[in-house]
Amino acid sequence: MEGTKRTPPCPRVPADRARLEDRMIAETVCSAASAAGLGIAVVAAYRKRFLSAARIAAYALVPIGLVMTGVVGWLSDTAFSPTAWAGFGLLGVAWLLFAGTRAVERRRGGTRAERKAARGGRTDAVAPAASAPSLGAGAGPAARPAAAPRSSGSSDDFSDIEAILKKHGI
Repeated sequence: MEGTKRTPPCPRVPADRARLEDRMIAETVCSAASAAGLGIAVVAAYRKRFLSAARIAAYALVPIGLVMTGVVGWLSDTAFSPTAWAGFGLLGVAWLLFAGTRAVERRRGGTRAERKAARGGRTDAVAPAASAPSLGAGAGPAARPAAAPRSSGSSDDFSDIEAILKKHGI
């Protein structure tokens, strides 16, 4: 066993170096995406599609802008952090609980206080000073006024509108 050399175990990479590598990878991917988008924009401009070329160039500049502002660094630190993912998970659970309770509340017809107030208000259909119920069973449809015959005069131009308004009690 003289000819075999034992290599020392690989030293652990410090956390700062790992974050730096993650950030460098993310910045490289964003730069490549921007370069590819700008290349597609040049091809679109060559084909005389200037409006779409300008729109593609605008989209292509977004990733490199995010790198330059530091958003990508923050995202790469967040994306590879188990604590951040646990936080996102808790936010998702909170959102699901909130949305679920709102859906049930809508299905039931409001909050408990609103339902209680609605039940309490429906027991009486009588106005406080009235001697008889204000809402009762109707005797039948109200008598409709007979439609006046139409004439060609200008004063009867609004007769149809008047008939509709009278029909609705206005």
